Amino acid sequence: MLHDLLTLYTLFFRMGAVTFGGGYAMLPILRREIIENRQWMDEESIMDYYALSQGLPGIIAINVSVFIGYKRRGIPGAIAAALGMVSPCIIIISVIAFFLSNFQDNPYVQHALAGISVCVAALILDAVISMWKKGVKDGFGIVLCLAMLALSVFTEISPILLVIACALLGIGAKWKSIHAQKEENGK
Repeated sequence: MLHDLLTLYTLFFRMGAVTFGGGYAMLPILRREIIENRQWMDEESIMDYYALSQGLPGIIAINVSVFIGYKRRGIPGAIAAALGMVSPCIIIISVIAFFLSNFQDNPYVQHALAGISVCVAALILDAVISMWKKGVKDGFGIVLCLAMLALSVFTEISPILLVIACALLGIGAKWKSIHAQKEENGK
């Protein structure tokens, strides 16, 4: 049990140490480590955790790590995974805060952050493509995705409300599909 908790902690520590840009940038690393290398769960479960984490308060990366840790080893696993995810951030922020006056005007640091930003954009794009492939399965999904994209870009509607609306629309579409199938089988 202790070995499993240490494995969760170190796995998420490594992810937290290299995941600049938040939870979406973490998705390719998470997919490789959790799905491909360890076969702890499938991609659909990871996507479900991401979707659920978006509607919950807090940081997506930490929420997802808690879900995975809990799935592996219950509450101790959730704690180990969350601590692993936040530990690098605490260390890095503490070091930066200590040396802030030396870092903020350093051109190497500014260029490094600019380069990291480009990499983060690429990782987020990879996550979007992956989520598109797994989540958008039909015409309804395409229309819903594009409508929510437009609403999120061009309005001030809360992302929480958009997630709730999509959940309700997804439930409604499934209910309609099941109802139509029952009518068809009954005829």
